[in-house]
Amino acid sequence: MMPRQAEGESAKRATTKSGSRYWEVDAARGVAILMMVVYHFTYDLYAFGGYDVDAVSGFWARFADSTASLFLLLVGVSLAITAARGDGGFRPYLLRGLRILVYGMLLTAVFLVFGMGIVAFGILHLIGVSIILAYPFLKLKLTNLVLGVAVFAVGLYVQAGDPTGSPWLLPLGVVPEGWAMPDYRPLLPWFGVVLIGLFIGNVVYGKGRPARFPARSPVVARPLLPLGRNSLAIYLVHQPLLVALLTALGVVDLNLF
Repeated sequence: MMPRQAEGESAKRATTKSGSRYWEVDAARGVAILMMVVYHFTYDLYAFGGYDVDAVSGFWARFADSTASLFLLLVGVSLAITAARGDGGFRPYLLRGLRILVYGMLLTAVFLVFGMGIVAFGILHLIGVSIILAYPFLKLKLTNLVLGVAVFAVGLYVQAGDPTGSPWLLPLGVVPEGWAMPDYRPLLPWFGVVLIGLFIGNVVYGKGRPARFPARSPVVARPLLPLGRNSLAIYLVHQPLLVALLTALGVVDLNLF
């Protein structure tokens, strides 16, 4: 007969495997959402309002990179958590990746229709492809860290050479001459960040949720949880709503017609 303490641990593991969320991951994703909204607000002022704020270089460019890095690290961590709960095979990862990739392609179409620039391989495209490519690496630890750092370093080297070439090489960081893209996150170097996130996720969550993490979220983190739990939906709708609000208030002028 199983001791009461062992029964409790078994029930706890079963709850974890059933799909319960980890508040600390949702809270971190909520922080990334807030950072994203702040950056896009600044970008809209720069791109559509003509305000004297350079959103594409200097501090704000680094802020955007930091925001993307946090999102991508959490993609890796989330993949590690999913893998630790049970291997459902490649199909769920393929379908999930394709779904997010389709969202990215819809975003590409919206940007083209409204003349807002080219988003040929933005962060949604990257996340969708990364979920599919990450499947062979789901259970790896140190190997993911080494590979992630190597991929990131190669990507920085490619970008430092200011490469230009075929549009088919866009996912690898090679940009056709004259293309200006408001959202561009190629696999080199950014897939490396996902692999580093996988390393972190497998180290922290590979054997389940660490006991040192409180089961209940602290009060200060709770406002962030709905943002983290609905991050994809917020990502898809926040920018149109933000631009519409700024336009209605006369802060920016899209000059669409």
